[in-house]
Amino acid sequence: MSQNNSIFSNDNILAWLQYYSNRAGLDIEKLRLIDISKRKKNLIPMIETHKRLLVLADADHPNFFFTLWESGLGDCDLWYKPGLKPDSDSKIRITKISDMIDTELTGPCAMLIINPYARSTYNRSIQNDSFSPGSVQYVASEIRAIIINKLHLDDQDTICIISGESIAIESAIIASEGDIIAVEYRKPDRQALEENLTKFGIHNITIVDDTSKESMKGLPVPNLSFIVATERFEEEVNNLLRLNPEMKFVVYTLELNILSYIIDVLKKYNLRQTELLQISISKLNNKNVFEAKPVPWILSAEPGDPR
Repeated sequence: MSQNNSIFSNDNILAWLQYYSNRAGLDIEKLRLIDISKRKKNLIPMIETHKRLLVLADADHPNFFFTLWESGLGDCDLWYKPGLKPDSDSKIRITKISDMIDTELTGPCAMLIINPYARSTYNRSIQNDSFSPGSVQYVASEIRAIIINKLHLDDQDTICIISGESIAIESAIIASEGDIIAVEYRKPDRQALEENLTKFGIHNITIVDDTSKESMKGLPVPNLSFIVATERFEEEVNNLLRLNPEMKFVVYTLELNILSYIIDVLKKYNLRQTELLQISISKLNNKNVFEAKPVPWILSAEPGDPR
């Protein structure tokens, strides 16, 4: 099956919407649809943020129910009926996801998943203890929320994120119809990110070793990038601008000498600095003493004459 071709026709999809709307006594407008036979999508975040989700799936997802149960969604109500269209002879099954963990998907089917505990919106700024531990020193959740805000993400954006594992996860959830290209230079960091992909049910992140032409070949062209700046910053900017001369950048650093280097590189490549923030956060510890967190600079830039 091609990544972009669904096994469900438009007529079949409309029939399933009508079928479950009538069966469950719901207005069609209250049903959110996700077709995971078309391409891999971030199903778990969708279930977590929607009370009523119609899922179209196929045999490419044999462990579908076990995966949802393992992610803590076993208490969701499930209406399950196999077939490409609802007029098949198979019977509908109404149960809990937890009762289906030994059932494999062996063909096309349509499922209505009802999650009474769903959040109405995605809750930005995942707490750090939710991420997989390992080699990565995750940025404070409050600072990550600001970074996500500065990225101004759209749900279909293609983003290149360099050495920003937790930013990649949150961006993938927000840009659910887009693509995230995550550049990870170190093998332990790649492994930590892979663990988080499984943990959060993320499918729209591709991990590459660097920004070289060879590594980026065949991938969607990003329109935006987030970079944790190092001495490789100029190389990264040069490579990304070759991919897309209209690339926009959000850059993060904790080091003053790197900040100076960033500004010099932006000038060299005719990138206009649009914003520069320095963020200071202190948290009260269990001894009632405020502890200062690392103070980063966050810089935004885009093509154009530097001011």
